Amino acid sequence: MSYREDDSGGEEEEELPQQVADLAQASVPSQLKGIRACKRCGILKTLDQFLNDGCENCPFLDMVDNQDRCSMCTTAFFEGQAAVMDPRESWAAKWIRVDNYLPGVYAIAVTGQFDKEMEEDLESRGIRWRCRPAPG
Repeated sequence: MSYREDDSGGEEEEELPQQVADLAQASVPSQLKGIRACKRCGILKTLDQFLNDGCENCPFLDMVDNQDRCSMCTTAFFEGQAAVMDPRESWAAKWIRVDNYLPGVYAIAVTGQFDKEMEEDLESRGIRWRCRPAPG
């Protein structure tokens, strides 16, 4: 990705800084109604966005074009939202433990559980997740 220094058609092009390029690819919910959180990383998107794009942080969850997988790997039960523009530098991203993920909008806390089979698969790969069972 690059941009021109001047709009007069000059030949000088500069590369976008990586931080700006990452931010340009940030995933944000396309509407406020029906937002869901990825149970593993907590990124917030609509169900349609998960169906169309999957989760950018968790491609191994295979949610693209798979309604059942999207339902299994996302939840509507979450608390709060934090828009994270620069995860590596943000204290808020560190606090909610998303500092190794891509820019986007994240849930502060995610409530839900993967099914036993999915939990065992993630554990065998050494992958952690953010969702916690509902108190009860």
